[in-house]
Amino acid sequence: MASLLLTVIGDDRPGLVSAVSALVEARGGSWQRSQLTRLAGKFAGIALVEVPDTQRTGLEEALAALAAEGLSVRVEDAGPADAQHADGPATFILHLVGQDHPGIVAEISSALAARGVGIEELLTDVVDAPMGGGTLFEARATLRMPPGTDAEVRADLERLADELMVDLELDPAHISR
Repeated sequence: MASLLLTVIGDDRPGLVSAVSALVEARGGSWQRSQLTRLAGKFAGIALVEVPDTQRTGLEEALAALAAEGLSVRVEDAGPADAQHADGPATFILHLVGQDHPGIVAEISSALAARGVGIEELLTDVVDAPMGGGTLFEARATLRMPPGTDAEVRADLERLADELMVDLELDPAHISR
């Protein structure tokens, strides 16, 4: 079986997931994981699918034909599944809330990268502040930290939270995938 990552983007309309998933299923494939969303009138996301090796080329051609309908699908090899073992990276959940201003994601992601922390998932939003007007920036992230670095990462993030004037929580996660 070929494990493929599909990156999908196009103008939002009903039936986009159906169009892609039907092509995977028609070639004996299986939809494994995905994160898909509507944002600013566009539909975008990424999906991990498996398809028999003999059907890969046919699937790629069928997905490319969706461009005529305004849906761009890029196909890449997914590579081997992440090996999970006891001495591997630890998973943490980051939650951040504060007054919205430019640079929050850049500052936080830079601090994480400097410590070798990977961002597995990042969800952000800007919402109206419940009291006092203005807008709040909120972020939730799933992080993968190298073993033994959580104290240093936590200290870096707490220092940065003070500078950015945001509330930040970092908690161990128990995620099974």
